[in-house]
Amino acid sequence: MNLPFELYVAIRYLIARRRQAFLSVISAVSMTGVAVGVMALIVALALMTGMQQELRDRIIGSAAHVYVYKLIGGGFVDYLEEIDKLKTVPGVVGVAPAILGRAVATAGGGEAFISLKGIDPDLESQVTDVRRSVQQGSLDGLKEEQANALGGVVIGEDLAFSLGAVLGDSISVLTPQGATLSPMGMVPRVRRLTVVGVFDLGLREYNSSYGFVNLDVARRLFRKEQVDLMELRVEALEDAPAVAKAVPATLGSDYLAEDWGQLNSALFSALWLEKMAIGITIGLIIMVAALNIVASLVLLVMEKSRDIAILKTMGASSASIRQIFILQGAIIGTIGTSIGAFCGTALSFVVDRYRLIQLPDVYDVTWIPFKLALGDLVLVVLGALGVCLLATLYPSSQAARYEPAEALRYQ
Repeated sequence: MNLPFELYVAIRYLIARRRQAFLSVISAVSMTGVAVGVMALIVALALMTGMQQELRDRIIGSAAHVYVYKLIGGGFVDYLEEIDKLKTVPGVVGVAPAILGRAVATAGGGEAFISLKGIDPDLESQVTDVRRSVQQGSLDGLKEEQANALGGVVIGEDLAFSLGAVLGDSISVLTPQGATLSPMGMVPRVRRLTVVGVFDLGLREYNSSYGFVNLDVARRLFRKEQVDLMELRVEALEDAPAVAKAVPATLGSDYLAEDWGQLNSALFSALWLEKMAIGITIGLIIMVAALNIVASLVLLVMEKSRDIAILKTMGASSASIRQIFILQGAIIGTIGTSIGAFCGTALSFVVDRYRLIQLPDVYDVTWIPFKLALGDLVLVVLGALGVCLLATLYPSSQAARYEPAEALRYQ
């Protein structure tokens, strides 16, 4: 194979002879530094991307994509009519009503605060994953009448454990709106609900404090005649902000809509900021490796000053000399980047595939997911190659300035 002159000389310089083994060691260290930096950066970005995606998927599974409120009247009177209206908004594929309220729940084993959500079991399945998350019982149990109880309730598994309640047990709920007037004044009225299901949505916030009841039960518990809000599911998750803006534009200014990203903006902004901070911090490893490339090339230029002079006297131009050392640094950077990218990608895949890093049960995520985005991989590889090429500019320009007479004067 006939290699270009500059590339042939660059490769020969990288493969040092015995008396130049020190330069070869420095080149190997530079290559290793680039590989370690690229690998560490890829693994760190895969970690942060995996955590973002996992939290996003769990939040989206337990919540709707868009929430719609009515500013005039304090709620929706006829939610079936509102469903037909909201389905006319482009991108909407599911609509469900909801009534929200807080209560104190007690059972034989304990007591806890509970956020109750009144739903239509058939429509709720169109906007959230609650039906699929029910581990015991069924969401359809909310539609059934319960003996000696106001209705059924589906609670989170952590809340069930706190209350000591199991499927079929009754729990007592006390709401601020449930007080009745008596000769002694306003007396809180306790209502009984039957546990007809236990769910696991994958988020401790929901599992430990949420419960679902039928819309009619929620109306009686919280003394509400209207539906508080309408929940929407959109065709594509990234279209949620556009759909949220389209709702008031389509139906009128008395409608207010918020997408899931707005409601969780603080969480995802913090995760993004953390990802950037980790990326910049670990990226400094690549900068250190680039300094090693500068040092190795400077030493090589000093070592090869006689060779540079001879090449110039034989007709090699300054541009060719410059290309020799740029190619040498590019080879170090390319090999190191390739090794680091391969090892980082393989390590991320193995750790994610076999869930090697487990977390205690106190966290929402029980294991650390690693999801490497193609854009992150390309950015890291191009960035590392760019830094390595920049590191070659100074040594190569110094080599190109050598004058043959000056270089050979003391040889």
